[in-house]
Amino acid sequence: MMPNRQTDILFQLIHAMEKAEKRHFKLYIKKNSAREDLKIVRLFDALDKLSEYDERQLLKKLPDVEKPQLGNLKAHLYKQIMASLRDLKSKESVELQLNELLDYGRILYNKGLFAQSLKFLEKAKEIGFANGKYNFLSQVISLEKKIEGLYITRSMQERAEQLSQEALEVSGHIYQVFRLSNLAVKLYSFYVSNGHARNEQEEQVVKDFFEKELPADTERFDGFYERLYLYQSYCWYSFIRQDFLMYFRYAQKWVNLFNEDPVRIKVETGHYIKGMHNLLNAHFDLRNFRAFEITLAAFENFYKSPLCQQHDNFRIHSFVYITAAKLNWHLMVGTFKEGLQQVPIIEENVAKNELHIDKHRIMVFNYKIASLHFGYGNYKACLDYLQKIIHEPVDLRYDLQCYARLMHLMAHYELGNDMIIESLAKSVYRFMAKMKNLTAVEEAMFRFLRKNLHVPPRQLKPELIKLLEQVKQYEKNRHQTRSFAYLDIISYLESKVQGKPMGAVLQDKYKQSNHR
Repeated sequence: MMPNRQTDILFQLIHAMEKAEKRHFKLYIKKNSAREDLKIVRLFDALDKLSEYDERQLLKKLPDVEKPQLGNLKAHLYKQIMASLRDLKSKESVELQLNELLDYGRILYNKGLFAQSLKFLEKAKEIGFANGKYNFLSQVISLEKKIEGLYITRSMQERAEQLSQEALEVSGHIYQVFRLSNLAVKLYSFYVSNGHARNEQEEQVVKDFFEKELPADTERFDGFYERLYLYQSYCWYSFIRQDFLMYFRYAQKWVNLFNEDPVRIKVETGHYIKGMHNLLNAHFDLRNFRAFEITLAAFENFYKSPLCQQHDNFRIHSFVYITAAKLNWHLMVGTFKEGLQQVPIIEENVAKNELHIDKHRIMVFNYKIASLHFGYGNYKACLDYLQKIIHEPVDLRYDLQCYARLMHLMAHYELGNDMIIESLAKSVYRFMAKMKNLTAVEEAMFRFLRKNLHVPPRQLKPELIKLLEQVKQYEKNRHQTRSFAYLDIISYLESKVQGKPMGAVLQDKYKQSNHR
């Protein structure tokens, strides 16, 4: 399922364009380019028709282009495509509108037309303040100050005071947003690299870092971006610590920021999509079944909206997160068969969007699909998907690497591969110990395997009951139950003890939750 990524950036760009964008490019280039520049249209068409980048095939399609010329021609085409996309998308993006206004202001400033320049800058400032674009506003105010030093007006003293106050306000916002966005991205980076905190010492390191970097008086922050990055920081902090209740609270605050001011969804669509993803994850972790269904339905409605569909970035990220949520739903309620029926469609869509989906997401998909196969009893298929994770370099998501190996061991156990279980158990134990990923739950499981490897099935039930009792005593201890976030060990053991499929056990729990 891991895609092969193309390396030629022009090829990537053309194949990422939508039909409307390609059509606009043709009109744009014919309108704005000289006759000799139309050669790049033929290069565009040739690249568009290639299924994969092959320079020899490309040159065959362009007989009047020599190989030494190709590099310059490609660079020129890339530049023209970007200009075309900017022309097409300028009205859809606040950032592009603001940059256009600032560009006009600079052009007029350079021509000495200060009054005209100020009109564009004033309009840019109005939009910038309305949307909280403080980094941009600092550039506008800086240019306004330059003009005030050259262009004397009757209200110069009043304008100077106003600009000074605005500059102070903007710089204050920028400083706080800068600190909070740094904190958020560092915490997220820690999670992507390491997963959840593996022990109390690691959690303490994260806690000390968080408290040191968190600005004082955050309860007084009222700007949209300050609150957005504050809520993101708390989300990653609580998720790393497996404080899922706090994680839910701040994911909800994150989404509520947009629900309270829906215009922001258009301005910061990517952050809204990420917020919905985290809220769904929080409902999954807490087994908030009904809230999960409501949030997923809202996310799917947004996915169908023109706003989400107008950009590949928004469309693909929403597809990835909605797909992950649907897989989580099947894992949560035990509908493994229904989940597995969706796998071919998922893999087809992933292949179509391979340029835009990162390795981390592919690993998560493979793990969730392996989990569905495990739950359904397709242990050989489960092993196939786990191998895709195990054979990856151990440089990302150490936690996923560990639990892929643990599930891999359990699948071999279910298949009755006794010849390799003993050596495999030692190997997995060493790997998890090296990664500092062993909890009391895993220790108990390894002891069970070593002790009962050759015990006949009819004598195994008492031992399984003992293991289930051992594991359940850790259910409320978040330092010992990290494995529950990756593999539902309790439901698995209950299925063995009760002699029922794991899916049936989970469906019983789901039905019970609806009658509480």
